Amino acid sequence: MIQETRKLVRVEQLKKDFPLVSGLHWHHKPMMISALDNVSFDIYKGETLAVVGESGCGKTTLGRTILQICKPTSGKVYFDDIELTHLPPQKMRPLRARMQMIFQNPANSLNPRMTIGEIISEGLIIQNLLHSPDIETRLSELMNLVGLNPTLINRFPHEFSTGQLQRVGIARAISLNPDFIICDEPITSLDVSIQAQIINLLMDLQNKFGLTYLYISHDLSMVHYVSHRVAVMYLGKFMEMGKTDTIFSQPVHPYTQALLTTILSPKSRVKKKPGMVAILGEKPGPDTPLQGCKFCTLCPIALELCFHNEPIFKQVADGHFAACHRI
Repeated sequence: MIQETRKLVRVEQLKKDFPLVSGLHWHHKPMMISALDNVSFDIYKGETLAVVGESGCGKTTLGRTILQICKPTSGKVYFDDIELTHLPPQKMRPLRARMQMIFQNPANSLNPRMTIGEIISEGLIIQNLLHSPDIETRLSELMNLVGLNPTLINRFPHEFSTGQLQRVGIARAISLNPDFIICDEPITSLDVSIQAQIINLLMDLQNKFGLTYLYISHDLSMVHYVSHRVAVMYLGKFMEMGKTDTIFSQPVHPYTQALLTTILSPKSRVKKKPGMVAILGEKPGPDTPLQGCKFCTLCPIALELCFHNEPIFKQVADGHFAACHRI
C-alpha cells in the first residue's frame, strides 16, 4: 500500500528531444527525435511506481531527466514542491543528496580505480556531511545493511561478483539517506538466483527507511511483485497507468494487453484473456512521423481516427488512466 498521500515527485508535460545526427547532412539543422513526449505523472511518498516498456521507449531517459542528469527540452519536475528544471547548481546540489540512482550495469557504474569504501563514501565527502572517523562508522553500517562484509572496503570492484557490485551500488545510493531512488533495471544483468535477493533487499530498505522508488524495468513478472502502481510506456509516451493489480487484471490499452501476453508462467505463457490483442507488424523507426496515436501502426483494432488524432491520456476509472480512442 502507498504509505502516504503526499506527492514527493511531480512531473508536468516533460519533453526531451535528441538530435538525429547524420554525417552526410551535418551542415543542415538535424531532425529531432522525441525520447519523452509530454509525460505527466506523480509519485507519492513511500510508494514504488514502476515504468515498463520495450527497450528504447524512453524509460531510462525519463529517470535521468527527473534527476536533471539530462536537462529537459520543456516541462517541469517538482521534488518536494521544489521546481528543479530551472534551479541553479548551488541550490540543486543539496537536493541531489535526497535523490539517487541505482544503475543497470553495476560494473560500468563503479570506478575501477577506487576501492569499494571510496566509492560508497564519495557522496558523503562531496556533500561534506561527515568527518573521517564518522565516515568509517557509516561505511561499516552501510556494508552491513546491504549484506556485505565491512572488512572488504579496501578491495576493488574487479574482486567482486556482479551481485556484490550491485549491493555496492545500493549502498552508495542510500549513503546520503535519500528520500527518492530511481532503480534503472537494477536486476537485469544479474543471475536469476541473485535477482530475488536484490529485490528483497530493496524492499527491506524501503520498509526500513520509507524510501520512494521509481522502478524502471521490462520484466513484468517482477514489476507485479515490487510495485504499487505501474505506468506503461511506448515511444516516449504513457499509454496506461494505474494500480498494479488493476493494470494486470483489467488492462484497457491494446499495448498493455499485448505486453501482458508475453509474461511467462512456470508452465506456459499466460493465457490470453478475452478481448486482449497481439502486436502486429514492426515498431516504427524513431524518424517516422506519426500524427496520431504512436501505437496505431501496430494496433490491430486501430480506428481511422487513431492515425490522425493523438488520444488524450485520461482517467477511465479511479486512479486508472489510459490514452486510447477505443476507450
